[in-house]
Order: sequence, then structure tokens, then C-alpha cells
Amino acid sequence: MSTDPQVQAILAMYASLPQPDYAALRGADYRAGVAQMQPVPLNEHVARVAECSLPGPAGPINARLYHPQPGVTLPCIVFFHGGGWVACSVDSHDNICRRLARLSGCAVLSVDYRLAPEAVFPAALDDACAALRWVAVQGASFGIDATRLAVAGDSAGGNLAAACAQQALDPALELPAIAHQLLFYPVLDSGCGTPSYNAYADGYLLTAGLMKWFWKQYAPSVEARADARAAPGLASSVAGLPAATVLLAQCDPLHDEGWQYAERLRAAGVPVTLRSWEGLFHGFASMVGVLAAADEAVAVGAAEVKKALLG
Repeated sequence: MSTDPQVQAILAMYASLPQPDYAALRGADYRAGVAQMQPVPLNEHVARVAECSLPGPAGPINARLYHPQPGVTLPCIVFFHGGGWVACSVDSHDNICRRLARLSGCAVLSVDYRLAPEAVFPAALDDACAALRWVAVQGASFGIDATRLAVAGDSAGGNLAAACAQQALDPALELPAIAHQLLFYPVLDSGCGTPSYNAYADGYLLTAGLMKWFWKQYAPSVEARADARAAPGLASSVAGLPAATVLLAQCDPLHDEGWQYAERLRAAGVPVTLRSWEGLFHGFASMVGVLAAADEAVAVGAAEVKKALLG
């Protein structure tokens, strides 16, 4: 456990909150509770921030474009927010996206995909892929160079980013090429059985019980949870995937699946930057501007994407 007093205070605050009854918890109620928790503000200047509406398979998809140099065509990071596929939005992750845009020098497109359980797998992934196709077709009109793209996301958003990177290898899906994948503590394995699930099952914000509940909301059937599009760690091969930056928290049920995926990528010849922050909890990067470790993690991610897309 971290000796940082700020980290200890955050963990103590969350430990004091009542734990939900996952057998009775509804997605709408969880979402409403999360919405009452204001994201860490970060009034970081980005030259242009614009709301967008993208065509999706079930109707328009809201998105937010952060462009640090209007009038200049820039590479783009397509970002998918976390929240267990159930909660959060472009608003909850505005701080991370602003910091990524500023530090990377790239445009960032943050996507409000459909949420579970109202829209189960593969709805969120279908929306994520639709956003990538929109960038490929319309990006130039918004100052985006669609030949230089990265996907990024945290937690469930990291799941979508990893899945998009895998899907983009299939020519039949007509997705643009992905040059880099930036994964903050991604959800990759629906088995929920790694040693970190036991070691950090409770007491570190994301609990094992909550993560299992998330899976049931997003992929309620056994067949869906066995699908590599839902759980990218189950893919039969990871050869040919784009370079990856995988950033993890030690005290996180998801730690081991992220680490194992990074090592599997390396074994397949994929360049990987892998970092794990000792004593930190799942979701810590959302506290950018407050926690030094969050600032460091986002800076590492931005630097790797900048190197991949801008050289």
C-alpha cells in the first residue's frame, strides 16, 4: 500500500462508503451514483474544444474533439472513457483528454459510446469502431490526419481500445490502421481469476465484486464473455498488433491481466512500454492535476503516443 498520505486519504474515504448489494444493483442506479461524484477539475487550456455528432449503428454518437492547433492537420488519439461500460462520459474524462492533447501535441477525439446494460456487447465496441470509421472519412475536415491514429482508454475504455486495435487487423471491417494503443489499466480477461483479483479484491476502489458485476452488465451471456471482441486478452493471436503502452496500478484486481497481455504482446514481437505504479489503485490516472502519480502516468502515455505519431 502506498505511503503517500493523499493516496491513503482517498482509500480511507472510499472505504467509508457503503458497499452495494450487487445482486440487486441496477445499472441506472449505479450510473446515477457515479454522476453525483464530480470529476477532478482540470481547466487546462486546449485551443479548440468542440462537440461532435458521429453516425453510429444505432443513431448519433456524441463525441468531443480537443484540437491543440486549429488550422493544422494533426494526428489523432481516439479515446474511450472507463466506467465499467455502465457509467461515465466525455465529461468525466475531460481532464485526461485535455492533458493528453496538450502533452502529445495530437488531437483527441473522446467518444460517448452506448452504455450497458441498456446496450450490451457488442454495442460499445460497434460504436467505437464507428468512431474510427468517421475519423477515416471525415477527419480531414476537422484537422485530423487519419493516417496517424492511436486508440486509448482507461479500464473499460482500455478494453475498447485494445479490441479496436485487434479489429483493425481485419480488412473486412474497413477500419483505419492504428499506429499505437495506449491502455490505462485495461479490462482484458472475463475470467476474473488472476492472483491480483484475490490480492486486491477489496479496499482499493475497484473491487472484485464490482468488476464481476460490470461484466454481467456488459456481456451477460457466457458466450459473450468468451468472445475475444469482449475480452481482448482471449484473442487467439496478438501478432501484428500496433505498439502498445500499458500503464497499470499495483493495487488493482486488473493488474495481472494487463501485465500478462503486455508480456504476450512482447512475445509476439509487438513493441511495448509497460509501467506499473506501486501502491496505486485502479482509476488513479483520472486524478490528474491532483495526484503526482496520475500526472506522471498521463505524461508517460502522452510521450509514447507523441513518439509514435509525431516522431
